[in-house]
Amino acid sequence: MSQYKTIIADGLWNNNVVLGQCLALCPLLAVTSSATNGLGLGLATLAVMVLSNLITALTKNYVSRAVRIPINILMIATLVTITDMVLNAWVHPLHKVLGLFIPLIVTNCAILGRVESFASRQAPLPAVVDGLAMGVGFTWVLVFLGGIREIIGSGTLFADAHILLGSAFKAIEFTVIPDYRGLLLVILPPGGFIVLGILLSLHRQLQNKLSAKAAKADESASCCAPSTN
Repeated sequence: MSQYKTIIADGLWNNNVVLGQCLALCPLLAVTSSATNGLGLGLATLAVMVLSNLITALTKNYVSRAVRIPINILMIATLVTITDMVLNAWVHPLHKVLGLFIPLIVTNCAILGRVESFASRQAPLPAVVDGLAMGVGFTWVLVFLGGIREIIGSGTLFADAHILLGSAFKAIEFTVIPDYRGLLLVILPPGGFIVLGILLSLHRQLQNKLSAKAAKADESASCCAPSTN
């Protein structure tokens, strides 16, 4: 069980795709002009990451090391194509907004990185848990960053969420600041860089505090432990 706790903690926080590994920053900066866009791309990436990890773990004994990377890229491209077609068929307005960044999931180094470094060496269940944790970790950062940029830039939150999630989710569409004229800088790519930089800094500071607290707790435990001599 501790193995799965470590995998989940790494995916959500400790070794998060964005905050810990600084990967997949191009699509992150491009689509997080709103929380809904971030959620859409995050869920698409999550699905591809889980399935690619699962298929890699199931077939690792049948694919030689010499052709593993081309096979993995082909497999990821197939999954992305299916995801692209599904989004185009069922949530076409969001598909138009996300545009090129859905096919570009193929080039997301986070997915190929997890397939190569983790799924190709693990059993199917840990590989799926890793894909799920990394995908959820990537998604929450996309939504969080998109939410901050959307509130400051437009004064709304989860605008047009019903396009992605259905009419029942109109209730989560908020006008946070009524009659707000918006701050265009935050919506544009430079604003994305600024908000992401602040988020990375906060994550690093919090990580340092947690590491220092854990080290202090370990030191106290070792001092209080009875001597074996």
